[in-house]
Amino acid sequence: MAYDPAKYAVGARVRVKPRVELEAFLRPQYKYHHPLQDDQLQYAGHTATVAKSYMYHGGDVLYELSGMPGIWHEVCVETNDSGRAV
Repeated sequence: MAYDPAKYAVGARVRVKPRVELEAFLRPQYKYHHPLQDDQLQYAGHTATVAKSYMYHGGDVLYELSGMPGIWHEVCVETNDSGRAV
C-alpha cells in the first residue's frame, strides 16, 4: 500500500475555512505551494467533496475540490465539530 499523507481521502466531504482565515492565508508570509487566488475567497464556508489530493516534495498536501476552482492547501479546509469530514 502506498503512503498517503492526505488528511482527507478522495470522496470525503470537507468545509472551506471561514473567509478571515483564507484572507490570512493570502498574506505575504504565506510560504506554501499554490497560494489561493482571489476568486477562491467566495467559497469560504462552503462544503465540497475531495476530488484529488497531491503532495509536493517537502510535505505540502493539496486538494482539488469538486465544483470549486483552483487548488486548496490542506490548512484551508476543515472537518465539522464531530471530527468527521463535512
